[in-house]
Amino acid sequence: MARHRNRGFTLVELLVVVAIIAILVSLLLPAAQAARESARRMQCMNHLKQMALAFHSHHSAHEFFPSCGGPDWRWQMSYSADGNPVIGEKQHGGWGFQILPYMEEISAWEGGGATDNISRSVFARGVPHSFMFCPSRREPEIVMGRDWLQRPRSSGRNIPHAKNDYAAAAHDTFVRFADGTLFRNDEGVGAVTRSWLTDTKSVNTTSIRKITDGTSKTMLLGEKRMNIQLLGEMQVNDNEGYTTGWNHDTMRYVGRAPRPDFLHASDAGDDRFGSSHTTGMNVAMADGSVTFLSYDVDLETFKALGVRFDGLPVALP
Repeated sequence: MARHRNRGFTLVELLVVVAIIAILVSLLLPAAQAARESARRMQCMNHLKQMALAFHSHHSAHEFFPSCGGPDWRWQMSYSADGNPVIGEKQHGGWGFQILPYMEEISAWEGGGATDNISRSVFARGVPHSFMFCPSRREPEIVMGRDWLQRPRSSGRNIPHAKNDYAAAAHDTFVRFADGTLFRNDEGVGAVTRSWLTDTKSVNTTSIRKITDGTSKTMLLGEKRMNIQLLGEMQVNDNEGYTTGWNHDTMRYVGRAPRPDFLHASDAGDDRFGSSHTTGMNVAMADGSVTFLSYDVDLETFKALGVRFDGLPVALP
């Protein structure tokens, strides 16, 4: 009877199999990465949707949108003498602080049980919120740093600063279009306005009736461009955190074209809108809708989206 020898794979055959597997992996990996990025982008859109709805809940309760606070970044959050957060024109904290009660973040809104107003402000600034972060860029982040808010006074402590990846439109107090037409408002030209001009004089916050271009044609919130090489550090437009009023941490310019995130060894922010997505950024409109806007958007169109009263026709790309 003939005997059969067991025959294994040769080295060449094994190398061929390995090469085929490597080719299949190389073909599947981009698809898997694209699927993950698509899921992250959808989650980012959901964050903007939640916050836009919080703006509308605030409007339903008080008949105006949250403001960007102010008159500048140096102010603590504002509480009354009995420790309740102030609503409206005299709230120095920005929109990120003012939407908290409509995002089920009552503890941060009320100051976490602190017994004085400065400590309430410090507590609010140190609470990270997952809806403030784009998952394509980073996990919720806190960076320790000194309390340099000066008014009415600093806590004098090294405190946590909870960051954010979204900004309101717009930090511009004027926008000039290519034909020379100029639109100006010292409160800000966008849907989210500065509520204090000086220590003693306040101006009205923005209601829907003041968005004369229409809420579906006016940008409310968008992703902000970041220097991702310096994530986890205090960089010039990512330091005070999500609560700050009238500041490039929470406000960005519509007079500058949106661009993707960048890498730079120095603290070189340019206060634009933008994102960690490869082709564009998510934006929430003042009617509560959310859309994806390409970086190829015409700058004149982007300006018109950011100005609430220019009267120019706008077709979303």
